[in-house]
This record gives sequence, C-alpha cells and structure tokens, in this order.
Amino acid sequence: MAGVLLVVLCVGGAVWWTTSGQDRVPMLALAKPVALGHVLTQDDLRGIDVSAAPGVALIPAGQASGVLGRPMATSLGAGALLTPDALGGAAIPEPGRAVVAVGVRPGQFPPELAAGAPVTVVVTAATAAGTSSAGPGPGSSWRAIVVGFAPASTDETSVVSLDLDSTGASQLAQVPAGQLALVLQPAGGGR
Repeated sequence: MAGVLLVVLCVGGAVWWTTSGQDRVPMLALAKPVALGHVLTQDDLRGIDVSAAPGVALIPAGQASGVLGRPMATSLGAGALLTPDALGGAAIPEPGRAVVAVGVRPGQFPPELAAGAPVTVVVTAATAAGTSSAGPGPGSSWRAIVVGFAPASTDETSVVSLDLDSTGASQLAQVPAGQLALVLQPAGGGR
C-alpha cells in the first residue's frame, strides 16, 4: 500500500512541477494559413499557451479584438504566432524589389512549392509563332522568393507570386504563361 501511495505522490508531484514551473500565457496564433494583405477575421485566429522569453514581441490572446480587421503585412502559415510586425501595410516588396505573378502548369513547379520558398525561375520555351520575341529567351533565369501560391484545382495554370529585383520582375512579366519552370532552391539562397 505504501508503494502505491508513493507512486501516486511522485506522479502528482511531477505533474504539478511541470505545469507550474512554466509561465505559459495565452497568445494569438493563426488557425489557418493567411496571405499577404489578408484582412484578419475571428476564424483566422486561435489562442495557444506559450512560454516566451522576455522581450519576445507576441500578441496576447486577450487582444484579439485589436487585430480583427487588420491586414497581414506578410504571409504566414497555420500555427504561426502573431507578432505586431506581421500586421499592417505590406512588408514586401522592399525598395528595389517587386512582386510579379507567373502562370505555371503541373510539371513546371515542384509539388512542395509554398510561400517563403526560394526558387530559380527559368524560361523553358520560345514565344509562340506570331508573337513578339523581344522578351527573355529560353534559358533566361532569375532568383526569387515565393510570396504567394494559388494552385489550380485541376490541370490548369497555377498562379505563383514571386518577390525579386525590379528589373528581373519586369523581364519576367514579359514571358507568357506556361513557358516557365520553377526550380526549388535550398533555404537561404533565394535573394
């Protein structure tokens, strides 16, 4: 009997020690992925208990009403903790950079493609007969960061928003849809 009591006390003490030893505070996190410019609604948010180091800028769950109706300054995935810098005017593009949308079909981008991924964009085909060939030719390439991805539900063209230097964005915008391939690069190698 004393052995059972000792086990119960040890388990109870361990539970108390692990739960009371951490100062967990409810903070705001995203319940689903949100894109740059998305206006936050109650369905986008959830509270989670976290233990953060002093000085970490997080938004307490009790301040949810203060973020509702505000636009996202960047794209974030589900479960990301919300910070004051994530809200407000667009954080991209930075000066000297631009965001351009390109159309790609299945087989022209990796299925793992997601916002934040560094890519190399490559022109794969010459322009169609009867159209201007003043734009970039096959083999031209640019380094970029994916800032948005709207996959098609069927074998149609998907739209990918890319952040790259302003000159490259202007050149890339001249390439017709379907004549590009996106090559996923290692993290940290996009700019």
